[in-house]
Amino acid sequence: MSSPEILPQQRRENPDPQERTTPIPWLVLALAIILAAFGVDYISHAKLDTPASWGDGRSHSELAGNKPADGAKADGAAIFASTCAACHQATGQGLPGVFPPLAGSEWVLGKPTTAAAILLHGINGPITVKGQSYQGAMPAFAASLGDAEIAAVLTYVRSQWGNAAAPLSAATVAEVRTQHAGRTGPFSGGDELKALP
Repeated sequence: MSSPEILPQQRRENPDPQERTTPIPWLVLALAIILAAFGVDYISHAKLDTPASWGDGRSHSELAGNKPADGAKADGAAIFASTCAACHQATGQGLPGVFPPLAGSEWVLGKPTTAAAILLHGINGPITVKGQSYQGAMPAFAASLGDAEIAAVLTYVRSQWGNAAAPLSAATVAEVRTQHAGRTGPFSGGDELKALP
């Protein structure tokens, strides 16, 4: 058997490319290893339970850039929109089974000192609102909002969506803040809140 004839057209073709093993350049590999080691070290030394009181002490409105001038009132509607509406909704109806409503809530319309205590320290546990039970966590705002801001947002909430309760003063919030100054964690649900004076 004779060898196949190679045509002139085949002779002028380049050979098919072959895939070879090309190692990653050592500099790129070293940089990737250093970055990965730094990430592991950074995450392992991060403190996730840093107290909010270690912050710089600025209030929510100062950080938002709309600090009220001396003698000016805090804007309760603006504070509600930026801080509370994500959970309790702009309509005050909350999310059924997840976040309780503020419209018609016995906690909103009840004792103003209890409402202030809720905003200052938060809740972590079961609470019943308008006959429906909720299990969740509400954050504390004692470190991020001043007395005037908490009073303004509570006054706003207590006068919206059909609510008709008396406004709160910053002095009332300051009194509640002093009364619960030793508290380090949130209230453990509605039963503890009912026992407040």
